[in-house]
Amino acid sequence: MAITKLNISEFLTLAKLHPILDVRSPGEFAHAHIPGAHAFPLFSDEERKMVGTAYKQESKQRAVKLGLEFFGVKMVKMVEQAEELIKVRDTKFAENFVARTSPVVLIHCWRGGMRSAGVAWLLDLYGFKVYTLVGGYKAYRKWVLQQFEEEYPIQLLGGYTGSGKTEVLHVLRAHKECVIDLENLASHKGSAFGALGMPVQPSQEMFENLLAEALHEAGTKVNSNTGSHYPFIWMEDESQRIGEVNIPTAFFKQMRNKKLLFLNIPFEERLNFIVQQYGQFEKEKLVNAIIRIKKRLGGLETKTAINYLLEDNMRGCFGVLLNYYDKFYLKSLQNNRENFSTLFYKLDIDTVAEDKNAVTLLSFVNREKVI
Repeated sequence: MAITKLNISEFLTLAKLHPILDVRSPGEFAHAHIPGAHAFPLFSDEERKMVGTAYKQESKQRAVKLGLEFFGVKMVKMVEQAEELIKVRDTKFAENFVARTSPVVLIHCWRGGMRSAGVAWLLDLYGFKVYTLVGGYKAYRKWVLQQFEEEYPIQLLGGYTGSGKTEVLHVLRAHKECVIDLENLASHKGSAFGALGMPVQPSQEMFENLLAEALHEAGTKVNSNTGSHYPFIWMEDESQRIGEVNIPTAFFKQMRNKKLLFLNIPFEERLNFIVQQYGQFEKEKLVNAIIRIKKRLGGLETKTAINYLLEDNMRGCFGVLLNYYDKFYLKSLQNNRENFSTLFYKLDIDTVAEDKNAVTLLSFVNREKVI
């Protein structure tokens, strides 16, 4: 059975149906990988280092022999691991083998070299239908960066802190709208308090991979109700930096030149929302978050906010912080935006109610044709 080599477009199309086996080392995979891929390392991190050293300091032949020593004792286990992965995805796995219908796997390493070739040979020999990626993960990364150069029909949702923008996006998605939640991809809510209650953030490279995949999917997604592509992609208006990761510059510049629907919600309503959302966290974590913005917040306001917190006056504490974030957001709102006056639409809304506000947004978009 022949091993088939695919370009990145073909590879990603098949990846929607079949498992990707990333045969790079555990450390390479942990740093960043194709979303949805399975870690299937040919070498451990230490073994990879040893093979690489042999290649550079001795010869290709010595590196290959050393690699084969590591590979040989793992062959049976790797075949069994591949079988298990297929069984999870394909309930007819056993029937397929009996009927001589080969289960399909997609394999890649860093550059489409010896590691993927070795594992592909093994699984092909056993009876899998194997596809490999020309250029490996390096080709995928090139594809990722290309996604940020494309033009997208983005509709930005803005509003002061505590407006429930993320919650509105979730409701819009439930309404079958096309939505990309940047804060979810970044595992961070954007402010000094943004890591609270969130998973560990991905690496910058992994964040880019996740965003590129989301953009590509959104660009090809078809509305089941209309049978056509979505007219736009809903996204929250974000700063370029979200916690420890950054929105790629080319894509961020595009975002700053898209129309912005701004939820203008009264201060007290937003304060109620913030207290409910963040008041549950440990005081120590809240104090640490406040200290992180001490330089911009100012010594007096920092002391006041912390004292309120220690006195269990959550409204007083978050009132100080919300005033700070309002001023900060207002100042940054027009930064790096061309023709801001023609891109900005303010919607005066009474309260933070995601269901109601999502419907209001959709009605406004349809009525005013702002997209």
